[in-house]
Order: sequence, then structure tokens, then C-alpha cells
Amino acid sequence: MSKIRNIAIYGKGGIGKSTTSSNISAALSEEGYKVMQIGCDPKSDSTNTLRGGQFIPTVLDTLRSGKRVETDEFIHDGFNGIKCVEAGGPEPGVGCAGRGIITAIELLKQRNVFEDYSPDVVIYDVLGDVVCGGFAMPIREGIAEQVYTVSSSDFMAIYAANNLFKGILKYANNGGALFSGIIANSVNLPEQQDILNDFSKKTKTTITEFVPRSLTVTRSELRGRTVIEAEPDSEQAGIYRSLARKIITNGHKYVPSPLDVDGLKSWAQSWSDRLLGQGEAPGRINCSLEHGVQIAEEEAVRAR
Repeated sequence: MSKIRNIAIYGKGGIGKSTTSSNISAALSEEGYKVMQIGCDPKSDSTNTLRGGQFIPTVLDTLRSGKRVETDEFIHDGFNGIKCVEAGGPEPGVGCAGRGIITAIELLKQRNVFEDYSPDVVIYDVLGDVVCGGFAMPIREGIAEQVYTVSSSDFMAIYAANNLFKGILKYANNGGALFSGIIANSVNLPEQQDILNDFSKKTKTTITEFVPRSLTVTRSELRGRTVIEAEPDSEQAGIYRSLARKIITNGHKYVPSPLDVDGLKSWAQSWSDRLLGQGEAPGRINCSLEHGVQIAEEEAVRAR
């Protein structure tokens, strides 16, 4: 079996990481790669648009049944032969959500899934709001060689990305995964690009692609499809194909330089002041940054 490309895509909830992951998987499958996508979010909806909007049984759900679990009960075919897996989460109000990732990956290894299915690429779609033990597993144990984060210019997305950088930095010297780029999502305005470019510069990271917000995505997902499948000739599909090609050819792996809480506070405040001074900032961007300053101030107090 040739070496598998293991790629983890992190992002805060609702930022579009599953949309991005699924379109990358679909685009890579078009290029002839054998792809497996593993959803590592308790919502278990990572692979929906690869399967016509259908949910699939999760690893944890099948294990909870109490009977012997066959491999084909939690690995399902999706668009263009993509293998789809959902780790799942605990029953509501019980247990640790991150445990689903640990259990799923351990089971996949025990069943020799990667040897038997021989994927060229495995995409791990991981919730990035909190980099706790389970969610940090693809980083901590080096399961993913490369890590990307999906972020918009909103402060909470940037805050989550900065926390991810801290996790990568923590485990980098112990065989942990390294960073490969920011996927800038829902970026339509020059100010949004400027904010993300500056954050990238401050944290010594790179931006892999700017992906605009588009109704093409909304239309496709309402039909339970990726953009690659539903509107293959659209401009948005071309952007996802470009992103997929950049990821599969990118060999750049490095340790980012996250901002500390005071540095993040100062950075957010400077951008809030700059946008107010220009008098042309969209209200939503500036409100996000002002809220970010407040959050960073509270975090700085706790850190002391």
C-alpha cells in the first residue's frame, strides 16, 4: 500500500469546515484519488453532502448496539466512491464528545481499515472550538501529517484558529502534526482579506485559498450535494478544485507562532480602531472585533 496522505481540517462550529472538507474530498475523487472522509464532530453531519443529504450510522452508535459490529456497518460509499465514516458522539448529556474520535480511530486501526480500503487520501473533519484530548488526537499522535484550519475574518473563528496553533506548538516536538495553511472561508470583502492576511503574518502562517461566500453552496446543500456534484461548472466549484489541488500538492509543514492572550487582544483592538478610523468598515466585521477584544481581555485576566 502506498503512503496515505492524512489531512486534518479544523474549524469552529458553523464556520464551514464540513462544507469545505466534503468539496475537497469530491474534487480529489474527480482527480482519480481514492478518498476517505472521517467526520470527527459529534453532530455527525460531515459526510451528508457526499451521500445525498443522508445521515449514516456512526461508529459510536454501532458500538452501542451491543452486537458484533461489521466494518461495512460504519463505512459507507459516497459520491464518486468516497468512503464515508462518522465517529459520532455520546448520548446527549453523557460522556465526552472527544471520546468518539479516539474510539473511532482505534477501531479503524484494529480492523485494518486503512490497509483493506487503501485510500490515497484521508480527510479528518474535526471540530476546532476546543482542542481537548479527543479533538486534539489527530494532532497529538501525529495521525494527520498536515493540518489546515477553516477561518473567516470573524473574531471567534480567528480565536479558535489561534488556539489550534497553540495545540500544534505544544505537540510539535513530540511527533505531533504540523500546520500547512489557513483556508479563508466566506471572504468577499477586501477588509476581510486584509484581516486574515494580517493574522496570518502575525502568526507566521500561510493562507492556502480564499473561498467566497456563495449562494451556490446554499443551493447545493439544500439538495444534499456538494458544489462539485450539484453545480460542477460553477465558479465556486472551480475554487474548490483549485483548493484541493493546492492541498494535495502542498508539502509545506511547519509550526505556527500563536499569539498570547495579550497579543491577541492588542491585535483585535488595533483592527477595530483601524476600521472605525476608515469609516468604511461593515458593521458586522467591527462588532466581531470589538466583541473579540472583550473576550481577549477576559482571557488575559484568567491567564494572570
